[in-house]
Amino acid sequence: MKIDLHTHSIFSDGTDSIAELIHKARTAELNVIALTDHDSMTGINQAQALGKIAGMTVLRGMELSTHFDSDGKEVSVHLLAYGCNPEDPELEYTVETLCETRSSRVMRILGLLDNLGMPMDLWEVAAQSTNSVCVGRPHIADAMVIRGYVVDRDEAFQGYLNDEGPAYVRKYSPTLNQAIDIVNTAKGVPILAHPWGRGNKSVITEEVIADLATNHGLFGIEVDHVEHSAKDRQVLRGL
Repeated sequence: MKIDLHTHSIFSDGTDSIAELIHKARTAELNVIALTDHDSMTGINQAQALGKIAGMTVLRGMELSTHFDSDGKEVSVHLLAYGCNPEDPELEYTVETLCETRSSRVMRILGLLDNLGMPMDLWEVAAQSTNSVCVGRPHIADAMVIRGYVVDRDEAFQGYLNDEGPAYVRKYSPTLNQAIDIVNTAKGVPILAHPWGRGNKSVITEEVIADLATNHGLFGIEVDHVEHSAKDRQVLRGL
């Protein structure tokens, strides 16, 4: 059996429609996938319906934006949530708030980019996010590519939009502990996404992961991810 529990669609920062995602999953001979769009479960029903037709199982999932406090600094951390009740009131409120704040900071980011000599209008960003529930940094990055300011999304994030970049604007997010509680309350399964990606290895340490699992209800960690080295995967798998 082949399983992929971390996929995205155009409803967040993926490049595939739901139909395209299901088609690619079947082409790759996957038996089970989880749709884990950022702060959204909008595409779940369609994905599950098309998955059933294709003879595969699609699990309800989402990738929640959270932060971890480290030496007085908020570090962005993502939490994969599987099987949550989509009508849980606290989860609904959290997702709605995340979406609202994600959209509201776009204009502030565009202002910073303008000051850096890279002016863009809001409609240019909106054109890159026509299917997304929330407009965010990936869509700004895509608009920067269209403008010719950068070659690809990676360059946009590495040079400007990352958490330390000159065009970064903080957004609201629950703490990692709060998010784990929200997922557990919503009858879901909380899994720490790419814990040692994005330079977080020195922050989300083995000790932190052990504490989250032992004392806060974290159910698991993602091991196989493009941002994890082979050595890191070995250590994480051991954890």
